[in-house]
Amino acid sequence: MTAAEHHIVPRQPPSSGPSGASGSSGSSDSAGPTGSSGPTGTSGGDGGGTPPPDRRRVIRRRLITLTIIVLLIGIPAGYLVISAGQSRRSGKDKEAEAAAQGLREDWPSGMQRRIFELPIPGNAQGVQYYETNNWKASRMYVKFRTTSAGLDRFLSGVGTGRAALETGKVTISGRDIKITGWYFGPGVDWAGTVHKNKDPRPTQNITVNMTDPGAPVVYVVSASTP
Repeated sequence: MTAAEHHIVPRQPPSSGPSGASGSSGSSDSAGPTGSSGPTGTSGGDGGGTPPPDRRRVIRRRLITLTIIVLLIGIPAGYLVISAGQSRRSGKDKEAEAAAQGLREDWPSGMQRRIFELPIPGNAQGVQYYETNNWKASRMYVKFRTTSAGLDRFLSGVGTGRAALETGKVTISGRDIKITGWYFGPGVDWAGTVHKNKDPRPTQNITVNMTDPGAPVVYVVSASTP
């Protein structure tokens, strides 16, 4: 081996080692950022990286919203229907209870007579009454015997007169007859009239047994609509 070769070989590795390491490092550093910048640039091009909404999630959200709307509308409507049904049933129950008890042998209170506009004459005898209330109307059923003058006073106090009574006419409805058990069959001289008022004032259906003109029996149903 020559001296020249001895000089080149030992010095070449140290000089090429650092240079190679540096070069490799530089290459690696340069490639690192360059390689990582590729995906970053691609992600930025997608518009912020927000994925499109999941279709099932959108459908589920819409179903939840629809369910809430249905509940908000349906629950109050159902409550109103139930309340109306309960009110009707309650009114029918009260009427049935009153019918079962029958007419009360007594005078209605002064307030009841004012509300239903029933000026029962002071000389009336055998006074019977009862009251029913439901969601449609309130009714007062009254029966009493009076004199001929007492009948005139009663009719005048209601707002009508004897001339309004039609011979042979029964103005009490079949529904009210069923509730009261009153009899309006043949063999009796009936006369009746209907005195109407504008709501909320009551309307009176009046029928009189005129078989004994001196002691007529008055049947009246006064109905008031709330």
